[in-house]
Amino acid sequence: MIQELYFEDYALDEVRETVGRTITEADVVIHAGQTGDFYPHHMDEEWCKTQEFGRRIAHGTLIFSVGIGMAAGSINPLAFSYGYDRLRFIRPVFIGDTISVRVRIKEKRDHPKKPDSGVVVELCEVFNQNRDTVLACEHLLMVKRRTHAGGIEGTRGLV
Repeated sequence: MIQELYFEDYALDEVRETVGRTITEADVVIHAGQTGDFYPHHMDEEWCKTQEFGRRIAHGTLIFSVGIGMAAGSINPLAFSYGYDRLRFIRPVFIGDTISVRVRIKEKRDHPKKPDSGVVVELCEVFNQNRDTVLACEHLLMVKRRTHAGGIEGTRGLV
């Protein structure tokens, strides 16, 4: 679905939540193959029995990418991902855990060099099936303004 939203259309504290998705062994194995991260924390069940968590854990980068993908909604042609800040892997995710995501509009601010755009900061939180936070980050969106400095009507498309 395509939905045009200007910077002014985003409301602070607006929240969206996803349904759950179970992390499988296939997810972990495929992610290891794609990234080359075959560390024993993710791949060696016997070694993990001797470690703090006692079993294999999913890659933090796997949970980040799956969680962000789950939170992606409609396509906004007036915005694009500007980056991520404050990424934290708070708790381990194990094979068989089910994650869900909550996204809240945390902040809106001017872009220092682009008066026709603003930055929307989304707080993204990933939870396990027990509602424990396992990952948190801030997603930055660059979004076209309807009007920008000087009151000039915004243009469509991205510069």
